Amino acid sequence: MIFSRKSAPKMGIRALVCLLAVLFIAGMALSGCKSDKKTAAAGGVVEFKYPEWVYYDLIYLADDLGYFKDAKVRPRYVGQIAAGQMIPALTTGDLDVANRHSPLVIAAVASGADIKIFAAGSKSTQRDPHMKYFVRSDSNIKSIKDFTGKTLGINSFGACSEYVTKKYALDNGVDPTTIRMITAPDAEQEVPLLRGDTDVAIIHPLSSGRASANTVDFRLLFSDWDIDGGISGMCPYSVSGKFLKDHPEAVAELTAILSKAAQWNNTHRDEARTLMANRFGFKLEEAEMFEFYEDQIIPAQNIQYWLDRLEAEKKLTPGQVKPEQVYTNQNNPANKA
Repeated sequence: MIFSRKSAPKMGIRALVCLLAVLFIAGMALSGCKSDKKTAAAGGVVEFKYPEWVYYDLIYLADDLGYFKDAKVRPRYVGQIAAGQMIPALTTGDLDVANRHSPLVIAAVASGADIKIFAAGSKSTQRDPHMKYFVRSDSNIKSIKDFTGKTLGINSFGACSEYVTKKYALDNGVDPTTIRMITAPDAEQEVPLLRGDTDVAIIHPLSSGRASANTVDFRLLFSDWDIDGGISGMCPYSVSGKFLKDHPEAVAELTAILSKAAQWNNTHRDEARTLMANRFGFKLEEAEMFEFYEDQIIPAQNIQYWLDRLEAEKKLTPGQVKPEQVYTNQNNPANKA
């Protein structure tokens, strides 16, 4: 609209002032929107909410190595969250990414949660198993056959510690309903074991290294590798469906960073352990580590193992959850499929 002195009297001075004010405010608003877009584009960094806990975690390692420094994605740590609460926090949006075991994710998906495994994370090997079973050095427990009536310390229900142990018990003629399980963080499992509140402690890296090094008080019984050759031991990374939908490029870059850190970890074992030990105040000789899938591609057979396991445990009906509902490799740059 073009204004002139001739048109002004016809409109009325008050009306003209009001109209000009509206146009000025609208112009400022549009200018502000453009400025905001430029600022967002200039920053361009997507943060994902992530927990802090004492665990040998690839995201912590990548952070300590500086891999997020120039990336367009990076973690925003939101404080300590108990292991058993991480997947629920992922479903509510309190976390965007979590590193917890596959059966927890599968159970959440079965309940309607919009989350998905996007990177393989750690794997269980003979040298670096996923979890170890410890007893006191003076314990009369020698094998799984002695677990009847005993109390086990685990870091959470619904995951590896519970279901791998139950299957191993059944395979060896032990009724798993006679085994009691109580929870405590990995870093605190030694105390109830020494106190006699538990008979067996199941501990993951890096905390398992402290019990391994203390041969005066503790004795290693076996590891998950001894039980099933590592098929149950993959501990993957999961993402909320909303974050994956809103930021697929960020998830792809995060997966590439995890792969880069995994490769460094597997070839720089002492340096990797040192970083994690320093991060949590452990002595180097008391810090155990994970080996990680170098390309972070999720193996289908590891997911299928847990689908079968949960069906056997009557937690799922046959076919209730399909593998493609649980995981995807589509955001992995290494995926050639």
